[in-house]
Amino acid sequence: MQAMSQAATSYRIGSKVRVSRVRDRIPAKLVELLKKSDVGRVTGYKMTDGMGIGLVVELSDGTVSWFFDDEVTSA
Repeated sequence: MQAMSQAATSYRIGSKVRVSRVRDRIPAKLVELLKKSDVGRVTGYKMTDGMGIGLVVELSDGTVSWFFDDEVTSA
C-alpha cells in the first residue's frame, strides 16, 4: 500500500513540509502551534475520502496530525 500512497502524492516519508493552509476547522491548540511553527516532517499517509491521500505530519512539538496534500508545501 505504501507504494500506491507515494505515487498519489509528491511527498515522501521524511520530507520536510510547511502547512500552508487548512480546509476544515481544527482545534485551537493546533492553530496556536501552527502559528508558532508551521513546519513538520511527513511520517505517513492517510486515505482521506476514498479518492485522495492525506499526509500524516509530525510537528515541532511532536504533535501528529494529518493534512490534505494541497495544504502543505515543501519547506
